Formats: sequence, C-alpha cells, structure tokens
Amino acid sequence: MIKNRTAQLIFQTIYCTLGLVGFVACLGIFDNIRMIRWDFYVHFTNLSNFLCIGVMLASLIQTAKKKEDSYVTVAPVLKFIGMLGILLTFLVFNIMLAGAEGRDPQLNWRIGSLCFHVVLPILYIADWFLFRERRACKWYYPIASIGFPLAYVIFLLIQAVILKFDSSILIPTTTTPLIYPYFFVNLDTQGVGGVLMWIGILAVAFAAVGFAFLGLDRLGKKNAK
Repeated sequence: MIKNRTAQLIFQTIYCTLGLVGFVACLGIFDNIRMIRWDFYVHFTNLSNFLCIGVMLASLIQTAKKKEDSYVTVAPVLKFIGMLGILLTFLVFNIMLAGAEGRDPQLNWRIGSLCFHVVLPILYIADWFLFRERRACKWYYPIASIGFPLAYVIFLLIQAVILKFDSSILIPTTTTPLIYPYFFVNLDTQGVGGVLMWIGILAVAFAAVGFAFLGLDRLGKKNAK
C-alpha cells in the first residue's frame, strides 16, 4: 500500500506520541502524580496497547533509519498479534464493558480510556492496512495469536495462586478484585466451568478474526493484481 517514508514517519510519530500519553494516563499520573497506580499490569487493555506501542516504536526506528520508500517490515508476527489483541480490546470494551451496569459513563471519556480503548486501536488497525506489504502474512499467524490471550489468562491464574485466591484485595478506587480484573475470568462468579467457557469463546473468536484478516490480506493482493 503506502510505501512513502514521510507518511510513515508522520503516522508512526503521532501513534507513539499518543501511546506515551496513554501510558502516562494508565499510571494515574494525570490524577495524582504522587500516587502512581501499581495495578496497571493486570489489565489486558494496557498489555495489548504496550505490545502495539512497542511494535510501532520499533517501526518508527526502522523508518527513521531507512533512506528510501519501502514497506514497514518490523516483527510481522508481533504486529499481527498486536493487531488482534488491540482489536479484541476495542470490541470487548466498547461492546461489553463501556456500558456495564455500575460503571460511571464519564470514565469512558477520560484521556487514558479514549487513547487505549478507541484512538490507538483504530490507528493501529489502520496502520496494518496502510503501511504493510500485502500477502506477507503466514497461515500460522492466527494460531500463534491465540497464545497472547492464553498467556494473559495463565498470568492471572499465577497471580491468583500467589495471592491465595484472595478476592478481597481490590483494584484501587474500584470494587473489582485484583485477581479478577474482568468478569469473564472471575472464578467466584463464573465458576471454573464458566471461566473455561469464556476462555474457549475468546480463543475461538481470536483465531476466527485472525483467519478473517489473513483472508483480507490475501484477497487484497489478488484484487491488486
């Protein structure tokens, strides 16, 4: 698609700048610089955005070093995984969590929420379509991508074991247990069967969307020919 180095530099710089703003916001620095939030690491939203920001920063460095117009080629597997992760963040939040019962709607309009749940996901997916060479995705990318959400769930389980499944430890300023940051991983309310069901649903959805994007990638090349 777009091989122009200048266009890539502008887009990537804007993304990384907004990513820095979102990162600072997720630490709670805009609320109180003296009380940095330590719970940022438990949220899939933050982790998926961190991955995408890292990939985009690497892309910006590559683009800044090159002297000719060409496609961005940094970490294609991670770029694909990040794209699915950020898409999952966008869809789950805006469809399931933003309007959840008991959630203050004003929280959705905070700088950090807008950056990590709306603006950066849209920009990252746009980048995947605009600045990457078509038909470069491998057939196993969607399968490899399942490892990201599964690794996140395993991470939460390890944390729960370390904290002895103590759901009385809450995420600051909320009534949400630290070990269960999302309802679909809450063993207390969903039970083991319910959590396994949600993990299966999300894994299948992740793979299905991945293969859909793989199809779009190859379809785009065919149409271009």
